[in-house]
Amino acid sequence: MVLKTVKEFKLIDHFFTNLGQTRRDVQLGIGDDCALVQPGENKVIAISCDTLVENVHFYADMPAKALGYKALAVNLSDLAAMGAEPAWMTLALTLPEADQDWLEEFSQGLNEAAQYYGVALVGGDTTRGPKSITITINGQVPEGKALTRGGAKNGDWIYVTGSLGDSAVGLAILGGKLGVDGEAREHFIQRHYFPTPRVLAGQSLRGLASSAIDLSDGFVSDIGHILKRSEVGAVVDVDRLPLSAQMRESLGEAEALGYALTGGEDYELLFTVPEAQRGALETALAHAGVSFTQVGQIATGDKLRLIKDGEPYTPTHFGFEHF
Repeated sequence: MVLKTVKEFKLIDHFFTNLGQTRRDVQLGIGDDCALVQPGENKVIAISCDTLVENVHFYADMPAKALGYKALAVNLSDLAAMGAEPAWMTLALTLPEADQDWLEEFSQGLNEAAQYYGVALVGGDTTRGPKSITITINGQVPEGKALTRGGAKNGDWIYVTGSLGDSAVGLAILGGKLGVDGEAREHFIQRHYFPTPRVLAGQSLRGLASSAIDLSDGFVSDIGHILKRSEVGAVVDVDRLPLSAQMRESLGEAEALGYALTGGEDYELLFTVPEAQRGALETALAHAGVSFTQVGQIATGDKLRLIKDGEPYTPTHFGFEHF
C-alpha cells in the first residue's frame, strides 16, 4: 500500500523535486515513468544499490539529517572504489507515516551530499511500511579505466586512505557497548553518522591502482574480497594501520586495533599499487585532500597474514557487531 496518492505526489514535489544538482546530462528527471539520462562519450555506467533498514542498519533515533546524508554516502563510496564519477540516483523511501519534520531534515541531509558530490535525483518511489531507504546510484567511468577487486598481483603494495575504526567506535558508543566522554565521543559519533566517501581519490587512482575496494565491512573482511578475486595472499603489518588521535587516546592498543581491523563502516578506500606506480601515487592523490598509508604487500598464496613486531598477530578484540 503506497502513501495516499495525493499525499505521495505532494511529498515528492515538496521534498524531492529538484533535489541535488541540476545536470545537463539529465534529459528527463522526476515526473514521468522513467528518467532519461545521456552518458558521456566513451564512458560506461557504474551502478550500485544499498538499502538501509531501521533497527537493522541504523538505530531508530538516528538523526534524520545524518541518515539522509549517510544513505547517499555509502553508495558514493561504492562508486569511489570503482574510480567512477557520481551522476544520478533514484530513491525508494518507505515510511510508517509522512512525518513532515523528519522528511525536512532527511531531505536536507540527502541534498547536502548530492550537491557536494554532483548527483541529481532523477526518480524513485514512496511507500508506507517499516522505515527503510534504498538508493540506487549511477556513475560514469572512462571505458576500460574502472577499478575492480580482481587485479592485485604478487608484490603490489597495499594502501588505505584516512584512518580506520572511528565509525565502528561511534556505533559502539551509540549502542551502549563502549563508554567514551568529551570531544572524542562526538568525534566518533560524527564519523559514524557522516562518513566521507573518497570519490576524488578513487578517480585519481585510475591507471595507478591494480585493485580497489571500499571499507564497509571491516579491513579484514574487505581485503579478503580482493584476495579472493585476485587469487593472491597478503601480509599486513597492523602497527602501520592508520589510527586517529582520538582512537589512540581513548582506547587501549588491542581494542583500537580490533576496531580498525574488524569494525567496518569506515568507507575509506583500500587499494593496491604496483611497485612501478608508487612514485606517481603521492602526486596523483595530492589534490584529493586525503591521507593514505601503506600497510602491507600482496604475496603468493591465498591467505591474509597479519603481523605485529615481525610476529604473527591475531586480534584479541573484535569490532562492534553491526546490529
